[in-house]
Amino acid sequence: MAHLSTDEVAHYHREGYVIPRFRLSAERVRSLAQALDTLIASNPGVRPEKLVSAHIQRKPGQGLNGDGKNDEGVQGNAAFLALATDPDILDLVEAVIGRDIILWGAHVFCKPPREGYETPWHQDGHYWPMRPLATCTVWVALEESVRENGCLQVIPRSHIGGVTHAHLREDRDDLTLTMRTRDELFDANTAVALELQPGQMSMHDVYLIHGAGKNTSGKRRTGIALRYMPGTSVFERHISLAGTGVTTAFATRPLWLLRGQDRTGRNDFKVGHWD
Repeated sequence: MAHLSTDEVAHYHREGYVIPRFRLSAERVRSLAQALDTLIASNPGVRPEKLVSAHIQRKPGQGLNGDGKNDEGVQGNAAFLALATDPDILDLVEAVIGRDIILWGAHVFCKPPREGYETPWHQDGHYWPMRPLATCTVWVALEESVRENGCLQVIPRSHIGGVTHAHLREDRDDLTLTMRTRDELFDANTAVALELQPGQMSMHDVYLIHGAGKNTSGKRRTGIALRYMPGTSVFERHISLAGTGVTTAFATRPLWLLRGQDRTGRNDFKVGHWD
């Protein structure tokens, strides 16, 4: 059963991240790997590190251009929505953000062997429109994710105080994101590499500084980032964050209230839902 122990919950709040003992079954990983291959084949014009909103699937004839793509230009796959709404994963999320859970995003980061893009040091909250800033990201490994192929790395306790630090824009075309936290605001020597095997996952706070190196190995590295905010935050659709290196359409992105209530009464759960 999915469960975060008292120690795991304490570690998440103290350090800003945790690797749960719970992991997906080998059968589930194989099924998701097949869905990943379909996702990549369905999006030949999209870098595999930038498969934004991979959980949003449109039918033929739907989408902004009638091409079946979501508003962020990706033809999604229902398998990733099923993962994002999985009760076991929601049990883990509930342990750290509470009963009121809203799914607002899912991003597949697939780094091809030898050419996988770098993700610079950053804070997620710098890119996102919910106010107040509050999100738990569950990062699910579909393949081995280790230092060699550019695993996720975090700066422990960098979330403390809930501060969004200054970011600089990078003029490079080999990055998943083009904004990075200023070097002098943290110590990269304190970084912890979150090495994961297929089916394992990590969880991290919206303010935690994190990043990932390039994949220069011969092994592909894929993770699915599932984004959940508590019902005490509002997804402010009027906020637009251009120039981040990824295409976003916050004004029309669908939200799912998965557990509990929208405590603000302001989140719209109809926008973006075509069915």
